[in-house]
Amino acid sequence: MEVHIDAVTMIQGMLAPAVMISACGLLLLGMNNKYSIVVNRIRLLNEEKRKFAKKASDSEFNFDEEVRLNSIDTQLTRLSARVGIVRNAVLCYSLAVALFVLTSFLIGTGFLFDYSGIDIFVVIAFTLGMLMVLFGVAFAFTETKRGYEIVQYEIKTSE
Repeated sequence: MEVHIDAVTMIQGMLAPAVMISACGLLLLGMNNKYSIVVNRIRLLNEEKRKFAKKASDSEFNFDEEVRLNSIDTQLTRLSARVGIVRNAVLCYSLAVALFVLTSFLIGTGFLFDYSGIDIFVVIAFTLGMLMVLFGVAFAFTETKRGYEIVQYEIKTSE
């Protein structure tokens, strides 16, 4: 009976970080979606810029076309920075998942080998995972703020 209770306790302990793994999975899903959207926007703007470049070889730009080309250049610069922030958020969340998996592994190892000295490593791995989630959230916040600023810029320049 004692072995069964220890096995159940071990499994429960190993699954506790699974909540954080699931949470990070949802955060990663959202960030990957943002990443795709930003990359797609960069591709669309680059395509529009190439069309302007082709037109430039045929004739001169009028004022509106010049304003739009400047807007595209500014947006591409800002979107390039934004995609880097999204990448950082994805990396933080991915590292957090790895640390939570390591936490589960360490908990299981401690139970299997009846070694309580591993507890400090469990706490460190879990704490580092939570820190990576915090960094990821900070990057996500920054990315959302930058995304809003880019939209405001585009609205301002299209008036």
